[in-house]
Amino acid sequence: MTQSVVILGGGTAGWMTASYLRAAFADSVDVTVVESRRIGTIGVGEATFSTVRHFFDYLGLTEADWMPACNGTYKLAVRLENWRAPGTYFYHPFERMRVVDGVPLTDWWQRIGETEHFDRECFLIPWLCDAKASPRFLDGRLFEQDFVEDPGRPLYRTTLAEQNTQFPYAYHFDASLLADFLTRYAVKRGVRQVVDDVVDVGLDERGWIDHLVTRENGELRADLYIDCSGFRGRLLGQALEEPFVSFQDSLPNDRAVALRVPVDTAVEGIRPCTTATAQDAGWIWTIPLYDRIGTGYVYASDYCEPEEAERVLRDFVGPAAEGLEANHIRMRIGRSNRAWVNNCVGIGLSAGFVEPLQSTGIFLIQHAIEQLVRYFPGTGRDAVLRETYNLTTARAIEGVREFLILHYRGAARADNAYWRDAKKRPMPQDMALRLEQWQSKLPDNDTTYPYYHAFEPYSYVCMALGLGGIPLRHPPALDLFDPGRARRELGRVREQARKLVDTLPSQVEYLAGMR
Repeated sequence: MTQSVVILGGGTAGWMTASYLRAAFADSVDVTVVESRRIGTIGVGEATFSTVRHFFDYLGLTEADWMPACNGTYKLAVRLENWRAPGTYFYHPFERMRVVDGVPLTDWWQRIGETEHFDRECFLIPWLCDAKASPRFLDGRLFEQDFVEDPGRPLYRTTLAEQNTQFPYAYHFDASLLADFLTRYAVKRGVRQVVDDVVDVGLDERGWIDHLVTRENGELRADLYIDCSGFRGRLLGQALEEPFVSFQDSLPNDRAVALRVPVDTAVEGIRPCTTATAQDAGWIWTIPLYDRIGTGYVYASDYCEPEEAERVLRDFVGPAAEGLEANHIRMRIGRSNRAWVNNCVGIGLSAGFVEPLQSTGIFLIQHAIEQLVRYFPGTGRDAVLRETYNLTTARAIEGVREFLILHYRGAARADNAYWRDAKKRPMPQDMALRLEQWQSKLPDNDTTYPYYHAFEPYSYVCMALGLGGIPLRHPPALDLFDPGRARRELGRVREQARKLVDTLPSQVEYLAGMR
């Protein structure tokens, strides 16, 4: 039975893994994290999915426990600007579609919508984002009518598998501060922290990892090794030489440059969404934290030099960028052929990364950790556990890949070589068929990627309608339906949204109260 784990690398991936394993197995498994003082974390993965709440619930943490310590804010959606054309934007909200007479409201909007803004006509959350509102009232009640919370019975030790309804928000946070917070959490609960450099990896006669050699603490041994060493893949890629499957042919963005921009949120407010603004060779993220804005330009080095990318980002930020240090990042887009090899599991960037569009990095960490607990090795049929883990995690990252390709393939923007080439890049098998199907009927369960990767059909619907590059039409059957109830539901969305905007506190007001 596996009784000891050594995690190489701290940062968000390492300390999320250590904290979760300790919460899952308590004293039954010894957990050690070895991390170097000399190797910093990338620390720009500051936006998440709504599913991340299960991670904090599993650890028994409330929002008040961790959000103030990590300058956390709420995220209700992704706002995509300039993907259709300059000056346009639309929202991808954490909100499932309403259904009228068995037909999604977005399909009805195609036939009877009164404006070109499908998001504001069909969903509540875009209104809250534009108003910079909090998703909770000052007494802590959630704005969402369909999601019921029981304050006397907090969610605890739930996983992604229990997300059977759409929770209406995720979080933004400072990834470095979260790593520090989880370090304290984990060490207090018995995780051993070794601050040292790993200078060698010893393999046994089978090719399995036998030990890690550290500069000051000698050899570290364990039954299971977890590689959280980032893009370097010190164990999985370097020591075990597991091949890497590149996504560069379909997702060419391989660089980023980031800035941390101070902001007076009391004056500016906090829009509860991540913003992705299309640029000439990629896109710029804007992530509002409690004390600053995290922003960066994700771009393809085949179309833009680092100096030009930094200039574009500084121009985008404006005078507030003056004097700020830029962080240039090389990204390895793709995945390890296998994430679990012998007695080593890669989690985080060492296992794979599909660029930060739609904030999938931390989701893939969380998903990998949960699957590791589910298939944790013991004795006997470990090979079956490894194979199942590898299949599940590979399918998740391949699904994310396909969803992100949709952004570039489906964008109406085609004003330069970068955006024109995006329409010609290879797609995964079956994606071309799905795109053709959507031209006659908006995406649904039968016409989207079939394996779990966190994106539901409504997410594909938002992209297909918002990006503007896919010719769409409403289902012909709707011409035979009475649209009366659908019209009333569209009106109800507007009424509910206006009432919420008038009664919800601002995000700044709510978070100040939490602090």
